[in-house]
Amino acid sequence: MTGFATSKNRLLYMYARLAEGKLLYKQETAQLFGCSLRSIQRDIDDLRTFFHEQNERDGLTQDIIYDRTLGAYVLTPPLRNLLNNEEVFAVLKILLESRAFTKQELKPILDKLIDCCVPKTEQQRVCELIGNERLHYVEPQHKDKFLKKMWALGEAIYQQYEVVIKYRRNDGEVITRTLQPVSIMFSEFYFYLACFIVPEEREKLEFRIKDDPFPTIYRIDRIIDYKITEKHFAIPYAKRFQEGEFRKRVQFMFGGRLQKLRFYFHGASPEYVLDRLPTARILEEDEHGLLMEAEVFGTGIDFWLKSQGETIEVISRTALPVNC
Repeated sequence: MTGFATSKNRLLYMYARLAEGKLLYKQETAQLFGCSLRSIQRDIDDLRTFFHEQNERDGLTQDIIYDRTLGAYVLTPPLRNLLNNEEVFAVLKILLESRAFTKQELKPILDKLIDCCVPKTEQQRVCELIGNERLHYVEPQHKDKFLKKMWALGEAIYQQYEVVIKYRRNDGEVITRTLQPVSIMFSEFYFYLACFIVPEEREKLEFRIKDDPFPTIYRIDRIIDYKITEKHFAIPYAKRFQEGEFRKRVQFMFGGRLQKLRFYFHGASPEYVLDRLPTARILEEDEHGLLMEAEVFGTGIDFWLKSQGETIEVISRTALPVNC
């Protein structure tokens, strides 16, 4: 490789690193390309000139500065807005605590987050902070590597293509369904596909709630095979699936009726209930405790209520018309 080619590659490497929001270390870069610190400084000056010209043309304010606390050069503001140390640490903890991924899929996600967003001088500290959880991480029992599958289903949602799936139910039976997917959701360790069964198949099936307007929920790891068709489907805007409203009311992704639940809370802090049931509100406080009300969907709420023991005392349930 000629000296010109080496110099060009070095400059491109430095630009790419700065543009991605990463730190640029003079000594490390000089060793990587086998050149002097003076050559690296000359490249930095050339890049500064380039960004200044871009600023004048596009009305930007980007500059390469030397951060003394980090001992490195950084482009500010970066071309891409990356997570800071605190945000990366929070995301890493959430990923580990979710226990949603196999070890094979989780490891590269953690590594890429640390490499892309954490300064080199801080990476060891972050790795040590999550080291114990990472070492003892327990992957889900299904051990299904589902990221590519989930992305393909996400594309089908975006393009509004019908999909045909083979699905393994709780009892082990494998069924085939043709679906109109509308959303991907996450709850308690698993990712779910929310979808409507095509009318011609739905008519042949028995449901606890006839003409249920809500989507059917399938765990993505239990989809053992799928095919994205080229058949489009369309849902009128007025009848579109409102994921946020649905998510506020559903517990553990169990289907069922939409209902209004009224109950007394006898615990120390109602924040636990208000966070668990986003639609909950406090009506009043009397000699029996805090009277609360919430809109809930499906039978999953019953599992949660049983787990609360005497903390929750249900007063009434009222079926609600569908407007979610």
